[in-house]
Amino acid sequence: MAAFNLFKLSILLSILLNSHFGLCSETNNKQISKGVSSPPSCSHIECPSYDVIHVGNGYEIRRYNSTVWASTSPIQDISLVEATRTGFLQLFDYIQGKNNYEEKIEMTAPVLSEVSPSDGPLCESSFIVSFYVPKVNQANPPPAEGLQIQRWNPVYAAVRQFSGFVADSDVGVEAAALHASLVDTVWSAAIEKSHGADHTSVYTVAQYNSPFEFDDRVNEIWMLFDMEGDFTE
Repeated sequence: MAAFNLFKLSILLSILLNSHFGLCSETNNKQISKGVSSPPSCSHIECPSYDVIHVGNGYEIRRYNSTVWASTSPIQDISLVEATRTGFLQLFDYIQGKNNYEEKIEMTAPVLSEVSPSDGPLCESSFIVSFYVPKVNQANPPPAEGLQIQRWNPVYAAVRQFSGFVADSDVGVEAAALHASLVDTVWSAAIEKSHGADHTSVYTVAQYNSPFEFDDRVNEIWMLFDMEGDFTE
């Protein structure tokens, strides 16, 4: 239990410190080799399960089973880091017992930030920050004011990993690189069909690590989509 509480606190400190003081901001983010690996933090805290459907050059396609998430309302901000901080403060209170059941919930990974980019660099984007609800709580997750409980049907994700501490200057570049790697694949067509006009812009940032982990940090860009038919490219 002490280890889980330390992880909760460390995640909170990571978001607060990175957003306000820029600690570790000089750490260069880079893609993790050419493949995608299982995030190390999932060996000691609960993460949603998935199957790897396809491995490409710098990305993989996953199928996530039905999952439950506690999500904020859309947060308007020009900064992913600031929006994630704002959202996670709500979620941190939630898992500490500020919910209708006054129930404490174990920390999980990843923390998701869904990004709906604005039309310009100085305009506010829209962000939804989400916490994966542990399996033990999924049958009856505690409701809470200001949060929505989302039950996802099975869903596919195109995933690109990158290392380092997440910064506003990195995520758009990484999302664009994922989109470029998917061009002319069946996965790109499925994403376009699922998202329509927004298929090149809406993406999700998944963060897994404690700020005290300086090596082997893993972050991910997700593009979620539905899939019909076979998986032949």
